[in-house]
Amino acid sequence: MGSTLLEIQDLGVSVEGHAILEGVNLKIDKGEIHVLMGPNGTGKSTLVSSIMGDPRYEVTKGKILFNGKNITDEKTDERARKGIFLSFQAPEEIPGITLENFLRTAKGVVEGRPPKVLAFRKELKTQMEALDMDPSYAKRYLNVGFSGGEKKKAEILQLLMLQPQLALLDETDSGLDVDAVRTVSKGISTYHNQKNAVLIITHSAKILEGLNIDYVHILEGGHIIKSGGRELASEIIESGFGRMEEGTD
Repeated sequence: MGSTLLEIQDLGVSVEGHAILEGVNLKIDKGEIHVLMGPNGTGKSTLVSSIMGDPRYEVTKGKILFNGKNITDEKTDERARKGIFLSFQAPEEIPGITLENFLRTAKGVVEGRPPKVLAFRKELKTQMEALDMDPSYAKRYLNVGFSGGEKKKAEILQLLMLQPQLALLDETDSGLDVDAVRTVSKGISTYHNQKNAVLIITHSAKILEGLNIDYVHILEGGHIIKSGGRELASEIIESGFGRMEEGTD
């Protein structure tokens, strides 16, 4: 579908001396949407955190390539500047900095220059309306007092405002009602185009509705045991992981 954006080669990752990932291989091209599924505790969050460069995760072998360049040893902020974005399962509350100021600062860092205030606020207002977010949240401290749903919408708002090349979405749909999941899914669809890519971790099919899924991968035992199309996600949701056999469709 285009040139390779992310390539993971034989990746091994440990946390506090305990091996979590052992030989993960994955390639994501521009324009693609990939879904990562698997039982709890099998390393899905470890994988996306390692791609983002979280220092708590030690890469013990393998490489992470982004746009053809080895970023395995780069720091998190360097990866963010290159265009990698990670949304969290449980976004942190950050007192003292408003959502608007956080986004304006982040956008300035990513783009290498401060955004023009009026244009930025116009874009912010438009994107918040699209996500059905109360505009007053822009003036509130980041995630402080936000409901679970508003925190997840704020993550998607960051995605829409920063326009990274690669979006890693770690259970962005968890804890959301049907309407909120639909709104988040619409936000992902609005963001996605042929120049970027998305990797979604989920246990539910709801967030996948309306998205053109290219590949679904099952992570278990520290590596990807099966890959397929959208139908694989439906199979997992219907029958569970117990019937998965090692191999690739």
